[in-house]
This record gives sequence, structure tokens and C-alpha cells, in this order.
Amino acid sequence: MSRRVPTDFPFGFLTDDAGAGADPVLVEIVQGSLASVEMEVETAIARTSRSPMIRDAHDFRAGIHDRLLRKLTGRSYSALVHPVARDFPMEEMRPGDVFFHNDVYRSEGGIGHLPDLCVTVPVFAGHEGSERVVAFVQAFGHHDDIGGAVPGSMPSSATSVFEEGLMVPPIRLWDAGRPNRAALAIMTRNSRMPESLAADLDAECAACLMGARRLGELFDRYGVETVESCFDAIIDRTTTTYRREILGRIPVGTWTWEDYAEHDGVDEPKLHRQRITLTRTPADDPGGERLVLDFDGTGPQAKGPINHCGDYSDGVFLKKWLAPILRNLADSPERMAELDVNEGIVPLIEMRFPEPGTLLTPVFPAPTNARTFVILRLLGVLAGVVAKAVDGRMPADQETIRYTGVYGEDLDGRPYLMREVLGGGSGGRPHGDGEDTIHVVPDSRNLPSEFTEARFPFRVESLGLAVDSGGAGRHRGGLGYEKCIRMLKDAHFMSIADRSILACWGVKGGRAGQPFEVTIDPGGPGEREVDALADAEPVRAGELIRIRTTGGGGWGDPLERDPDLVVRDVVWRKVSPEAALADYGVVLTGSLDADTLSYDVTATATERSGRPRDADQPFFDRGPGYARLADGTAYAAVDLV
Repeated sequence: MSRRVPTDFPFGFLTDDAGAGADPVLVEIVQGSLASVEMEVETAIARTSRSPMIRDAHDFRAGIHDRLLRKLTGRSYSALVHPVARDFPMEEMRPGDVFFHNDVYRSEGGIGHLPDLCVTVPVFAGHEGSERVVAFVQAFGHHDDIGGAVPGSMPSSATSVFEEGLMVPPIRLWDAGRPNRAALAIMTRNSRMPESLAADLDAECAACLMGARRLGELFDRYGVETVESCFDAIIDRTTTTYRREILGRIPVGTWTWEDYAEHDGVDEPKLHRQRITLTRTPADDPGGERLVLDFDGTGPQAKGPINHCGDYSDGVFLKKWLAPILRNLADSPERMAELDVNEGIVPLIEMRFPEPGTLLTPVFPAPTNARTFVILRLLGVLAGVVAKAVDGRMPADQETIRYTGVYGEDLDGRPYLMREVLGGGSGGRPHGDGEDTIHVVPDSRNLPSEFTEARFPFRVESLGLAVDSGGAGRHRGGLGYEKCIRMLKDAHFMSIADRSILACWGVKGGRAGQPFEVTIDPGGPGEREVDALADAEPVRAGELIRIRTTGGGGWGDPLERDPDLVVRDVVWRKVSPEAALADYGVVLTGSLDADTLSYDVTATATERSGRPRDADQPFFDRGPGYARLADGTAYAAVDLV
């Protein structure tokens, strides 16, 4: 159990039979309606917001929750209603209320850093004057600036949350339809981008209020008891499906694995450990059939901003954040895509946290703005520990989010901030290669070149795949981006990124992918590498910034990859001719430029058979960067199976 649960939020059902008596056809109608409302809310925000991060990069998401605070939809993850319900009794809420918060330490684990602003609107049903709360519509997203030490509110060298921006605990931002102008004035006054912040908040509040009306119509049409019975059925179906199709594929037993963030922006690079001991309990266990995730052994709280408040409310947010990894155990990729992650997975996962003062249990006011280094890594740690349990039948590692950007004054002397979330390659899988340039935030994307060139003082000279970035394997890791922008005016470059030393690991013989890299003025007189955590790297007019994002890890022995696929990858410029030989043992023939590329069957077989096989090779390949931070050790003890 979590050590610091200020309020009890037990998992439960709205009806006595947990939705067993609900009409199955109506359940499908209600579930489809929920997904439609959620998508409509997100579409409205995208169309009416103003900041590039929300409107163009789509770094936000919506969620629908019932009055027991359970997440009902599974299209995207969202924050939690728990902090609002904790501070504002439902019986005191009124139609037209809008609640707001971004305080990491008052969010019950649902908010990871201060730029994530959260709007919550209660849904009412019943006759006028006797309405009661029956659900909630929520949206939260990453906003351009909420104050703090640097533009963008993500100071990489912060040692306190007070350096990261304005903290707002749950407040009533709209009171029965009337906006709290004083609160809005305080928030916009603290932002370097006040117009964008005000417009984005207006968009989010209006979209959630619209979503609440849509949901209210659903309750009016079918009745509260009927709809709530469908809610129970939706949640219970998820629990039953995951227990039958996912838990059943993990044998009873216990396994341990760990991975690391490489730096925190303050100390010199080192291994910041995140460890999971996974226990799959049997059906007759007194606590029930479930997965126990024990984070004991996770490293101490970092001085810099890579901490994540994961242990509030029994880790209910973290359960829903990590659960999509388990879908990889589904029968097929098609079945995997059908499995939603809603509150139904909560009873199947138990979390055990270490004492206060670790990366996952930081003590206020520890900084958290780069907490992605922890929560993204935990996705990989869970994938790795499950891989040990199921003989590698899980994907290799990925690192699919980092923030890069430039800021300064534009050609007319006006201040600007351009920041985007660039994706990376996903890991190779037992059934196929990883995907290229994916984003972990649903529907997120890089900023369009046409938009950025029209608005900011630089040119996008190229944007493509980073050749050879995907880890070699029987199934190759996906590729990251290579993006080159040339500045038209002096500016500053910023980066919040991990995996610049450590790489995305390969599994079961697969190789690690290539790490993150930023080079300014490549090939020029001022060529220099930029740290992955940087707040204000000077860039002069005319200089080029080259950004290469991470490639996913490979799955399986590269020497077992079909040579025809290697030839195809070379033709598609995903693998270089040099890597085809060095990594895959494929001896190419013909010419790439003349479109006659092929391979020598006999020479390739000889090349591959002549390479030594290491019987003691670890199950995971972390790449050469690990030895740099581990005093020359090639792999960790937990990498063996």
C-alpha cells in the first residue's frame, strides 16, 4: 500500500451487480458515446486553442470519469479527478462549475509537472434544482509557459519546484458559469505567453463544458441508473478481459529488472536507478490473482527535476500509465489495438513503493519538470521485467518523447518561444520491426514546417529519418527523426531529453538503438555538441541545429534477419550499406543509385557463420553508453536470465 494517501479512494461499483444486468447492446452504445464525446472535446480544443504546443503539437488529452472517479475511456490517458473530489464535496458542486489545478504535490499523482494544466467539469443529471453529479469531463495539456526560471517553465537545473513556475492547487475556476477573473489574471500575469495561456484555458474550459452537456444528454436519454449500470459493465469487462487474456500469459513467479535515467541536470551523469520486482500471484492467493509491482531499490530522489510523484492514491495514475505495456501480450497486434486501458485494470495491479525520498517518492519541494525521464523509463522497466518472465515475448525499448526548441526575439523584435515534442523509434517486437518516429502522447506530432517557418525566425532545411538509428535485430528497432533548422537570427536553443548516453535497449539478442544527439553548426567552424539537458545554448544567425532523436532497440539476433529485408532497408535509406555488413552480416551486390541492389547469398552465409556467438550474452543489450556510467561494466546483473 502507498504510504501517503491523504484521502481514501477505494475502487468500487455503482450498482449491486457490477453491471452484470446491463443490456449488452446498450453497453456498446454507451461506450461508443463516451469515446465520441471524448474525441469531440479533444477536437474542440485543437480547433480553438492558440499555442503551438496545444493546437499544433497536440500535447493534451481528454478523459471521462464517473462519480466514483473511475476512468471510463481508453483512447488516451488523462489526469485524475481525485484532487478535485478531495477538496470540493460533490454535493456542493453546481452546473457551470469548472475546476482547475496544476500543483504536482496536490494532484494525487495525476499531474507530473507544472506546465500540465488540468481542467475538470462535473456532469449533472436530474430535474432543475435537484441535479446531482453523475460524471466528470476533464482535459489536461502541456502549456507554453506558467512562469518559473526559464521560458517554457522547464528549467533543467532546477533544485526546487519553486523555480518551475506557478503552483495552483485545486480551485473553482468557474463558479456556476461565471469565470474567476482574479485567478485567471494571476495565472496569465505569471506567464511569459499570457495571450496563449488565456486562449488555451478558454478553449479547454469551453470544450469540457460542451462535453458535460453531451454526457448530460446521454443520462437524460437512458436514465441515470441504466447508464451507470453500463459504466460498471464497461469497467468490469476490462478487468475480466485483462485477467483472462493478459495475466494468463505471465507465469506465476517473481522477477526483477531495472533501468536508468542518465542525468538530472544538476549532478554529473550517473545511473539513476528505477527498479521493478514483478510478482504474478496465483489464482488462490489471499489477495487475488494480480500483478504486484514493487519499486523497492529505486534510486534516491534526484537533486535535479527528474523526480515523479508516483505513490499518491496507491499509484492509481501510475497503474493506468503503465498498463498499456501489458497489451503487448495479446494474441495479435490487432487484438492489442482493441484493448482499452480504463479503470478496470486497477484491481489487477498492486503497487508497493519505497519510503519517501526516492525518484518515485520525492519529498516536497523536489523539482519535477523533467519527470518524463522516470515515467517513460518505467514503461521500459515494466516491459523488461515482463520480458524476463515470458522469454522475451515483449518489445524492445523506446524513448519517444523529448522537448526541443528555440526562443528569443523574432525578425520584428517580438519575443517568441518555439518548442515541440519530437518522437523517436519504438522497439522491435517478436512479430515485426518497431515503428519510426512515434510519439507516446496520443495524436501528438512534430510542428509543421510551413507553420514554424512562417511564425519563427528559422528555416527547416530537412526533416527525415535518422539512418541507422534503429537497433539491429531480427526485427529492427524503429528509427528516430533527423531534423535540421537554420537560424535567421541569434537565439537560444533548449532541450529536455534523456537517452543521450544510455541507449534504448535491445532484447533477446537485439542491439541497442542510437542515442539522442544535438549538434550545432555540424561540419562548420563552430561545430559543438549540446547537452541533452540545456536551457539557453546560444545559437547565432546562420548556424544550423541538427537534432537526431533516439532509435528503438532491436529484437532478436541481427544475423537471423531476412537478408531481403536488410536490402529493402538499405534501399529505403533506413540502414546504411556499411551497417548492412557490420550489423547484419549481409554482403551487398549491385548499386543503390542504379536500383540494382541485391546481396550475395553464399558470401552472406559465410559471413554470418564465421561470426562468433557468445553463449554468455546478456538478455538485454544496453549499448556502449552503459559502461561509461557503470565503471566499465558491460551489463547489469539483472540483465542475465
